[in-house]
Amino acid sequence: MGRFQVVGATVVDGSGRDPRDVAVTVEDGRITELGASSTNGERLDADGLTMTPGLIDAHVHLGLSSLIQPQFSFQISAAEIAADIFATAGATLDAGFTTVRDTGGIDGGVVTAIAKGKVRGPRVVSCGPVQCQTGGHGYYGAEWEPTELWSSHHIPGLCALSMMAGNADELRRNVREAFRRGASFLKLCVTGGVVGGNDRLTDTQFTVEEIAVAVQEAEARGTYVTVHAHNNEGIRNAVEAGARCVEHGTDLDEPTAALMAARGVALVPTFAVVERLLHDPAAAGLDESARDRAAGVRERMAGALAVAKEAGVRIGLGSDLIGPAQDRRGEELGLRAQLETPMDALVAATKTNAEIIGLADVGVIAPGKQADLVLWKGNPIEDPNIFADPANAVLVVQTGRVVKDLR
Repeated sequence: MGRFQVVGATVVDGSGRDPRDVAVTVEDGRITELGASSTNGERLDADGLTMTPGLIDAHVHLGLSSLIQPQFSFQISAAEIAADIFATAGATLDAGFTTVRDTGGIDGGVVTAIAKGKVRGPRVVSCGPVQCQTGGHGYYGAEWEPTELWSSHHIPGLCALSMMAGNADELRRNVREAFRRGASFLKLCVTGGVVGGNDRLTDTQFTVEEIAVAVQEAEARGTYVTVHAHNNEGIRNAVEAGARCVEHGTDLDEPTAALMAARGVALVPTFAVVERLLHDPAAAGLDESARDRAAGVRERMAGALAVAKEAGVRIGLGSDLIGPAQDRRGEELGLRAQLETPMDALVAATKTNAEIIGLADVGVIAPGKQADLVLWKGNPIEDPNIFADPANAVLVVQTGRVVKDLR
């Protein structure tokens, strides 16, 4: 579409301001005007619907769209893994997410295929493979498997979960390789994790000096490092080394939150994955140990969210969903709305996430921004559970192009 106008919708622009009943004009992929409707150009009738910016998920794993344990034990073919990745990409778009930040698992070929329009999917910003220490979080090989065989689980151009480093020099080599393969930023695992076979949440991984090597390489390319971190020691190591964002932050305390705020370090909590693991780990291809490891994480992460908010930390939103069941990505907004407000959750998933990711052109509905828009059946600011059901995303517009229309 060259020029069109969406009329009749209640517009929630992503900035946090009150909803407005205005027409939104789009031309050549960008929003040009918010105001009165006109008869100039095509009109999209949106009476009774609510418009928001296209949602942004700042923590996704498209490359983990198959059953996890079978995928890493050579029980699933490359063809099936590819089919699962592309199905998840399409489902993400249909759920109203027009942009995602992939925090580990896909290789550059997936980003390129989606960007070229060969498969349906959101705009993808990717770190490529996660950087982890030898045997640390992000490594899922069997205990008997020699470390050097881990890369044989990668499928070039499709999926590559992690690269392991035993020292600072190996990490420097690996992050340079990640950038060569198309990474836009870097992610390091600096503590153990919930879904891991060789580590605990209380573990710290990588030293300050090692993390600083990745920060140096990222800054040399004008980008940043985010870290998977659950405990305070790991978070503080990363902040001291210069990381710009923390994923999860489960046990964040007040002094560490104050340090993050002082250094301008953002936080991306991830509640949806914890909910899934507590209720049905088998749906992701994981055994019951994942449920045990997730016990108590939801409550502690909720406490961390409150601590971060009180300290003035910039807080984004991510689902961290893994396995085949990634179609209800919007559940993350409903879970956050229980701890904040629906408007807070929406702003985190739009304006704030765009700032964290570094995309100035998306995240709010305003003149000059790219036209990433979603029309919802009902009002998700009044009922945030609307975000969870992809059927409620009646119309999705990405860069001015209608990519889903159920009107």
